[in-house]
Amino acid sequence: MKPIVRTLALFPLSLTVWSAFTFAQQGRAQAVTEIGGQKVVTLTRPVSGATKPEFTGVTVLPGRGMDVLQVTANFPGKGNVDVLASPDLASAARILDQEDNEIGGRAYTMGAAFLVPYPNRIRGKLSAGGQAITTEWEGHTLTLPANSRGRNPGAERHAMHGLILKAKTDEVRVTDILGGQQVAGVVHAGDFGGHWLSKTDLDFNIALTAEAVDVSIVARNVGHEAEPIAIGWHPYFNLPSGDRTQARVRVPASTVAEVNNYDSVFPTGKILPVAGTRFDLCAPAGQPLGNVSFDDNWSHLEWKGGAVTVQVIDPAACYGVSIEGLSPEIRTIQIYAPPAKGFVAVEDQYNFGDPFGKEWGTTDTGMVTLKPGESTTWHVRLRVYVP
Repeated sequence: MKPIVRTLALFPLSLTVWSAFTFAQQGRAQAVTEIGGQKVVTLTRPVSGATKPEFTGVTVLPGRGMDVLQVTANFPGKGNVDVLASPDLASAARILDQEDNEIGGRAYTMGAAFLVPYPNRIRGKLSAGGQAITTEWEGHTLTLPANSRGRNPGAERHAMHGLILKAKTDEVRVTDILGGQQVAGVVHAGDFGGHWLSKTDLDFNIALTAEAVDVSIVARNVGHEAEPIAIGWHPYFNLPSGDRTQARVRVPASTVAEVNNYDSVFPTGKILPVAGTRFDLCAPAGQPLGNVSFDDNWSHLEWKGGAVTVQVIDPAACYGVSIEGLSPEIRTIQIYAPPAKGFVAVEDQYNFGDPFGKEWGTTDTGMVTLKPGESTTWHVRLRVYVP
């Protein structure tokens, strides 16, 4: 009987320790309710039991310019899959609230940050202190944070990825819709911290249903003078198998912008045909990534059914995601896919890199001019499927 008594005596202790551990873990998980000083929003919907993949959740950060931290989808027989490459909520809170800089640059290293009023890089004259660059648009001088540079010695500092990476969102509201949920909010960007012309309001809407995640931004000039605007997104699409070499990407485009190198990634102003080069990703099944590096900007996009559709395919995981650009103003697709990483960033954006640069001559670089009272809409839709 002694062994039985000893076992019974230990059981309550083990249960107590396990319960304490479980509650502590839950406490840590539940502790992260805010990032950027505003409540995290999680859209959810139950799995319907259908035999095809369906979206199940979206995590949004109103305190960081409505960044989408994560999207999840259920694949029958496999369960939930992370569509975006991103840290868990607790890690994201630490990085974004404790380790980020004043510009908010860590936001575009995870999940899917929104890039307004300019995606990509902008070059200009560097200030004496090295903290800002100046450039020109139609006779107006713009002073922008010099928040990025290449890694090589002497790399040129430049502005990158917009001015809302730390923006707060007002009027945040979650509503139920047919088959899911949506969240809307307004970023009263004003003059983007004194860096831009006129004043701008940004209306966000992110909708979750089984079939799609719909994301849209309406930028409205609420000021008194004209301004240039471009909108983009920076989603890192996860490769569930972890095998980057066999993953495939399809970009329906006939040209690519030449860049000086893959450190600074500045455009030269030349637009080159992709046919017969490693940049030709037009095949219906895309092209395998192998060990090829990309940080490039495609243009002359092919539109079908009112959309330009990029596909990221992971055959080893029987997984695919389609990124449908639905706004005619989306002129270029930036793909960032370094060989050592298990993601492909697909950036639907209005503009070419360095859109105010003299290297472009008279080329229309995709910036939209908004007169007072005018607006522009950026709209992208995600779908998941078994290839």
